[in-house]
Formats: sequence, structure tokens, C-alpha cells
Amino acid sequence: MPVKNPKELFVLLLSDVRQGSERTAKIVEEISGLAQDPDIKEALEARLFVSQNIRNTLDQVFKLIGEQPVKLSGRLYEVFAEDFRRELAEIQNPVARRLFILAKISHLVHFRIAEYKALIAAADLTGHYGVGVLLESALASNLALVERTERLIRAIAEAKIAERIASRSAA
Repeated sequence: MPVKNPKELFVLLLSDVRQGSERTAKIVEEISGLAQDPDIKEALEARLFVSQNIRNTLDQVFKLIGEQPVKLSGRLYEVFAEDFRRELAEIQNPVARRLFILAKISHLVHFRIAEYKALIAAADLTGHYGVGVLLESALASNLALVERTERLIRAIAEAKIAERIASRSAA
């Protein structure tokens, strides 16, 4: 799709974020099905709930600008999911599996954050300041999700370290 002006670029970026949000949700659903740790499963389910709210926000943005999403390839997410499945299948240790799952979720969320930052700048370029507010709320949700994921990663690591220290002390 040739882009001729800032508004077309904005619609293209917004479409990419909207489509990426759908694909990310599908990946998170798949990961949730593979997660065996109840804390991770709960975090992923909360992520799906927040993702639906973000998609609703993005749909509202399209309404406000009077546009419809354009169709994009989205191959990046397919490659990510394929690599995730292959790499996870090779990890045997339960703690390593949990950390891997959380690391991959964190990668996806960081990617989303970068997209939102660019999209907010594009909204400002096109004079859609109200749209920028909606997009910043979606960005804030993603920032909160990445922070919670990082806390969960730290908790798993701290538990494993405490376990190792306790086993050394007992010996």
C-alpha cells in the first residue's frame, strides 16, 4: 500500500497495531494453554482480558478518525509463534520453561510498546490529540503488563536462588 501523506501512514501504523494485537492475543492464548504454572496462567489470562480492552480502544480510534483498518501480512507474529513452539519443546526443566514463557511474553509486550510510541507520535502529526489520549492509555496498559511480567520473572528467580541457598545450608 503506497503511503502518500501522514494520515495514510497513521492508518497503516494503526492497522498494524490493531492486527498485531489480535495476533498477539492468539499467541498468548496458545502460551497460556502450554503454561503449567498457575501464576503464569493467571497472568496470561489477565493479559488476554487487557488485550481485549486495548482492541476495543483501537476500534474506537478508527471510529474517531473515520477510517477502517487495512489488511497487512503480519508475518512477524507467525514467525514468532513458530519459533516459540519449537524452542519451548526443547526446554525440559520446568523453571526454565516458566522463565522462557515469561521472557517471550515480555518480548511481545516490548514490541507493542515501541509500536504505540510511534503511533502516538503519528497521531500528534495528524492533529488527532484525543486519539493520542486513547493510544497513551493502551500504552500505559502495556507498560503495566511488562512490569508485572518482570516482577513474576524476578519472583521465580528469587525462589530458585532461595531454594539453592537452602539446599547448600542443609548440606
